[in-house]
Amino acid sequence: MAIFRGCRVNEHWICGVDEVGRGPLAGAVVAAAVILDPQRPIDGLADSKRLSEKRREALFVEIQENAMSWSLGRAEVEEIDNINILQASLLAMRRAVEGLHISPNHALIDGNRVPQRLPCTAQAIVGGDDSEDCIAAASIIAKVTRDREMVELDLLYPQYGLAKHKGYPTKLHLAALREHGVTPIHRRSFAPIRKLLET
Repeated sequence: MAIFRGCRVNEHWICGVDEVGRGPLAGAVVAAAVILDPQRPIDGLADSKRLSEKRREALFVEIQENAMSWSLGRAEVEEIDNINILQASLLAMRRAVEGLHISPNHALIDGNRVPQRLPCTAQAIVGGDDSEDCIAAASIIAKVTRDREMVELDLLYPQYGLAKHKGYPTKLHLAALREHGVTPIHRRSFAPIRKLLET
């Protein structure tokens, strides 16, 4: 059997893996791993950044209902500050793969690096969320999950506008940081936060 857009080869299960949240100044980095079901294809899968919020939300539900298995992994702010954002992203991806209830034989990782100590073989694919359905599905699961978390955090820290910018270093966010200071959900190792703390 040929690869079904990154899903299965000769009955060997392949998972797609992607992460969201490397660039923001606040919140966790969230990764997802997804094994799609070739018997239940999902139309319209694409890089989550290319999709409207409404379309992402609809696909999020469809992926959860139709995938063979899906899982989330994350690295918290403290971990990001301790081991740096790259290593935290790789850690979150490994945790996502480890959380699948079906053990994959192979993982397709979006990007140019493969997490260490994965429970299966793996390969990195630059732009994989545009070429492999299972990676696109993972990007959607990760992004919708993280975006929802930022909306929830906005209720705790309403003065920062987290629901709008999702923690990214926008002018609004930077201005709020200067006015209201740094919170426990902000990444102290990131330059804009570090500079504020130094002053």
